[in-house]
Amino acid sequence: MPKHLKLKQSHALRRAHRTRTRIFGTQECPRLNVKRSLKHIYAQLIDDSVGKTIAAVSDKDVNTKAKPVEIAKEVGKKLAEKALALGVKSAVFDRGAYRYHGRVAALADGAREGGIKI
Repeated sequence: MPKHLKLKQSHALRRAHRTRTRIFGTQECPRLNVKRSLKHIYAQLIDDSVGKTIAAVSDKDVNTKAKPVEIAKEVGKKLAEKALALGVKSAVFDRGAYRYHGRVAALADGAREGGIKI
């Protein structure tokens, strides 16, 4: 791996660690984690007290042909549906190393529209 990519990856890990030190998910209020790649977006609800994933959704589960921001919003709504079915009404948003804009913000907005308090 080239040196500049290692440096970029280490900076991203530091940013993610900095955001996760302040966030902790429980059974009643799990952590809503976001993973974003160039093509796809993934979201999951994690209970950190046990270390288990409660619910997970990706854009592969959503059958829409739209712009990436709109797809991310649909992923958030689908995750909210799963969470409400499991009895989860609120979550703590974990953006990881990503900025809170674009697809990441759209996913959070979709989860809010779906009924989860973030």
